Amino acid sequence: MSPLKITRRRFLLASGAAGAAALTADSVLLAPNRPVIVRRDFFLPRWPERLNGFTIALLSDFHYDPYFSRHPLHAAIPMVNDLHPDLIALTGDFVTVPFLGDDRKGALAAEPCAQLLRQMTAPHGLWAVLGNHDEGTDHKHVTRVLQADNIPVLANQSQPIERDGARFWLAGVNDVLSKSADLPKTLRRVPAGEAVVLLAHEPDFADHAAKFPIDLQLSGHSHGGQVRLPFLPPLFLPAMARKYYWGTYQVGPLALYTNAGLGTIGVPARLNCPPEITLLTLRHAG
Repeated sequence: MSPLKITRRRFLLASGAAGAAALTADSVLLAPNRPVIVRRDFFLPRWPERLNGFTIALLSDFHYDPYFSRHPLHAAIPMVNDLHPDLIALTGDFVTVPFLGDDRKGALAAEPCAQLLRQMTAPHGLWAVLGNHDEGTDHKHVTRVLQADNIPVLANQSQPIERDGARFWLAGVNDVLSKSADLPKTLRRVPAGEAVVLLAHEPDFADHAAKFPIDLQLSGHSHGGQVRLPFLPPLFLPAMARKYYWGTYQVGPLALYTNAGLGTIGVPARLNCPPEITLLTLRHAG
């Protein structure tokens, strides 16, 4: 083999190795810490016309830790505040079930997570539901911490949100994988014909929610796949996030949006799936 061919081969191998190293560095060191803003408009038949233009900032899957997932959450705070949303929805997994040791210790991360979250503001407040990792640690502790920082947790409950003489209902169910989500209980206070926005951690719950008078479901849980190779489906998706794993869907009469999350779990990396802040603008369809 000629020296020219050897040099060319070495050059190609070195280039490939450098490219792989750069891609790895970006997916681990940069991409997980740079949230992007995704804007979506929803036109809902039952949405009150007086509330046209109402905005909700949706964030999910914080998985707070002081080394990795703290950084995208810290970066998201001024970004959300600059959007001036009317309401902020947080769809669970504030903490992470530890790989080793006492699961309940994972709930201790709720305090520093809540301290950052409370720095975001909206006229109609911050509202939360719990995710499977919150349930798998100590859900009572996570709930107490959030509510102590003025972040109500909707546990199979609905709350009217009123403005300009009109209202809709913000509903939230317990974590679906814990088998404690109860939609009839959640919706029992909601008068017939009034618009409902549901917070549910797991997006595939939409197949069940579509059987109820719910207009829009907001979810997380999937991390958008976290690592997405071009032209291929995500390499890993958790249970109850394998059908509706990222973006906008229509499930019968129900509109659904699945947020890709802010934090990471397992490998602290993201590829073609940046941490996400979603700004949803709601309007009457008609």
